[in-house]
Amino acid sequence: MQVTSIYKHARISAFKAREVTREIQGLPVSAALDILAFSPKKAAVLIAKTLKSAVANAENNNDLRAAVLVVKEATIGEGPTLKRFQPKARGSAGPIRKRTSHVRIILTDEIEIKTRASKKAAAKGKKPAAKKSTTVKKAPVQAAETETPKSE
Repeated sequence: MQVTSIYKHARISAFKAREVTREIQGLPVSAALDILAFSPKKAAVLIAKTLKSAVANAENNNDLRAAVLVVKEATIGEGPTLKRFQPKARGSAGPIRKRTSHVRIILTDEIEIKTRASKKAAAKGKKPAAKKSTTVKKAPVQAAETETPKSE
């Protein structure tokens, strides 16, 4: 089952916020919240707020446990831009664009969470691939003739 949460008109540019959402896609919710908690970016706070809202929606509306949820999709779309002007030299004006964005997070319980223990168990079940030995054959060393020059 998929659960969605949307935060509209977030006061950050979409370009800056996308950098943070790329880090959490495909991760379990607990790991994603840890990454967002220790990220120094402003977008991390806004995305964490949206992620917590999506988890609350899953628990309250759909009776899902937060431990089984995975971030299926985290997207940032551009919102409306506030247009302002800054006075410049000789009576001209320079535009200032205050960008906004829409944060959309989709959680699902259909994707299996891969942990270190399950990865190690899967690795033990398989045979390790045979290592190919790469030996370099050296060319035979030719012995130089050792003749003493004859003196005349």
